[in-house]
Amino acid sequence: MNLPFSPVAAVALLSACAGLAADPPLALLGDPAPESAATQTIVLQPQSRWVNVTGGDTVRFVVGGKAFAWTFNVGSSIKAFDLNRVAPPGLLGRPVIAYIGPDPRYIGGRDSPEP
Repeated sequence: MNLPFSPVAAVALLSACAGLAADPPLALLGDPAPESAATQTIVLQPQSRWVNVTGGDTVRFVVGGKAFAWTFNVGSSIKAFDLNRVAPPGLLGRPVIAYIGPDPRYIGGRDSPEP
């Protein structure tokens, strides 16, 4: 039996699939860290909407008088995510996107050629 193609059903299916891919599992976003382990500190101002970090780095984020630290051991497919997913609840109060650059430990894969 051949069922006719339904554009409405196709759009609904694609929308459902897109929603599943939008938020990767928390385990792929890195790990909480003690503030003392941070190699970088980023102070988030009220107008801050994004930050740039490097994969593998541990960053201490300061918001007002509070802080938290996160190690960006992210999955290779993760290029950005909202810090609200990993910050203490209610700390940011707005979306702040972390854009993650590649972890330098995994760039290249070949030694430099000898002169």
